[in-house]
Amino acid sequence: MAGAVRRIGAETSATRARIVEAAVDLIRDEGYAAASTRRVAARAGLKPSLVHYYFPTTDDLLLEVCRQGAADSDGMIEQALASEDPVRALWGFFVDTSRTAMSLEFMALANHRPAVREKMAEHSVAMRARQVAIIEHLFGDRLKSVEGFEPAGLAVMLAGIGRCIVMEEGLGVTAGHAQARAIVESWLDRLGAKS
Repeated sequence: MAGAVRRIGAETSATRARIVEAAVDLIRDEGYAAASTRRVAARAGLKPSLVHYYFPTTDDLLLEVCRQGAADSDGMIEQALASEDPVRALWGFFVDTSRTAMSLEFMALANHRPAVREKMAEHSVAMRARQVAIIEHLFGDRLKSVEGFEPAGLAVMLAGIGRCIVMEEGLGVTAGHAQARAIVESWLDRLGAKS
């Protein structure tokens, strides 16, 4: 029927959650390219048509996986920022290797899927703004006087060094990592000593 609106399954459905979980498992275990409708359906024990009922396109499914990954990261960051030493906890988040496989797959996805890239960029900008606000609140002008840089610079440095360590350790490369960690810990110690 021309002009008919296609019905899409409810976002709160247990079946929908099962589909997303199967997609996450496939991406983590075999890479994002393995997350075809048929493979996801087989992993979830469902028919491919049911995957399409909830996610009309593969991009719709991949965006939901990305959205949930971002929500998980947001939760971890909020937990870190609510801790007694939020900047050190944020550093711990950045060097946490438990998410390495998914992080690498999300970066590859973003490289090949413009919709995913856009969503990841949007989330990263919001996350960075939150980190900068916390660093400004904690250290104010002291950061510039102690280390000579702005809160946004510290946020990028922590994220960049952490991301490098995580990605390289995923490859089995560790040269210079202990030294980089020691430098960051030294910065954080100096900043904490001035509190």
